[in-house]
This record gives sequence, structure tokens and C-alpha cells, in this order.
Amino acid sequence: MRRFGVLIAFAVSVFGTMTLAQQNKVVVELYTSQGCSSCPPADALLSQLADRDDVIALALHVDYWDYIGWKDIFGDPAHTQRQNGYAQAAGATTIYTPQMVIGGVDHVIGAKPMEVLDTLARHQSNATGPQIALAKDGNTLRISASAQPDLGAMVVQVVRYRPQETVNIRRGENAGRAISYSNIVTIFQNVARWNGRTDLDLTHAVSGSEPIVVIVQKDQFGPIVAAAELR
Repeated sequence: MRRFGVLIAFAVSVFGTMTLAQQNKVVVELYTSQGCSSCPPADALLSQLADRDDVIALALHVDYWDYIGWKDIFGDPAHTQRQNGYAQAAGATTIYTPQMVIGGVDHVIGAKPMEVLDTLARHQSNATGPQIALAKDGNTLRISASAQPDLGAMVVQVVRYRPQETVNIRRGENAGRAISYSNIVTIFQNVARWNGRTDLDLTHAVSGSEPIVVIVQKDQFGPIVAAAELR
């Protein structure tokens, strides 16, 4: 803990803005589509989770429902690829919407709020892992964490999102509806690998005003061990 304090002091001395990861902050990824009639309740639930201080809620719009009449304007094949990665890691043969992946390990139907909330509570009660310090100065983001040699290979990811957008859907299963979406992921980028044997201290170029999320996840779509956010 003392070493982490030194990292924090260094980040503050070099940069001006800093946030610390809360130990019980849980990442919720919603795989959703504007062309999916079952998704609006899950989109609304994610909006509620986005208002919580103990959750980092992320909406990853996929592209595999675009063929049914409405092309999701936020859809990204990279999100579909990430969801497929989770499925392979879990031994699943199919992917679906709306799916929530909680903490990188639990797969829950996003339209089942009680199951989602129960899973969140379980993750919060079992929270462990490193703390992350984030500091931003201009277009430079600094990411710091103390060594975690017992965790093995990890990947450091930088995520950007739009806080909210409302879309008038004109075709497909949700035709005629105006649906509001929260925390719409625009970038989900692997920026470094970390073996945990030494302190993590890296910089990454960022631009624009969108919030920044940093996720540290066990390699090969394993558990998310830490996350922090700059809004």
C-alpha cells in the first residue's frame, strides 16, 4: 500500500487530475442492438446502472442484427468480436442480445434486473485486486498500479464512451420508437500487457472530452481485476 501511495504522489506531481479505482467498482458490459426488440429494457437498466457510483456501465452495440431492417448506428464489429471472445472463454456456442457480462466472468440476460443486481452484489462482496491511479494532463493519460505478481498475465484496456444519445429508429423490430442509450462505447482498445511482477506505470495518448475508463483484465477474456474512470 505504501508503494501505491508513492505512485499516486508521483502522478499528482506530474499531472493535475486524478481518480482512484474503488475496490468494489464493478464493470458491466451490455451487448445490445438497436435492431433487437428484446433490448430496450436492458438498455434502460444499463442507464440506471450508469448512475451508480459503484458500477462502470458500458454499452457495446453489436452489428449482427443489422440485417433485419435497421443498421445500428453505434454498432461495431469489434464489439461482436469481443462478445465472441467471452463466449469462447466460457465454452458457449452462441452469442445473443441483450447480454450483460459482469466483472468479465458472469454472463446474464440483460433484461432480468434481479439476476443482474444479485450478480452485482456478489461481485461487490468479493472484490479484490489492485487499485489503479489515473491522471490526465492535456492529451496524455497516465496509468499506475502496484505490482500484483500473483495475478499472472493481464491486459490493460482504455475505453471511451458517449454518456447519452437518443435515436429515432425508423425500421426493423423497434421501428417508430425513440430510444435513449447510455455510456455508448466508441473505443475499446488494448494498450498494454502487464505481467504484474513490477509496478504498472504507462502513458497513453488520448483526445476529446469523452469519459475515459481503464480496465485491467486477466488475459484471454478472464476476470476484470480492476477498473477506474475519469469523467
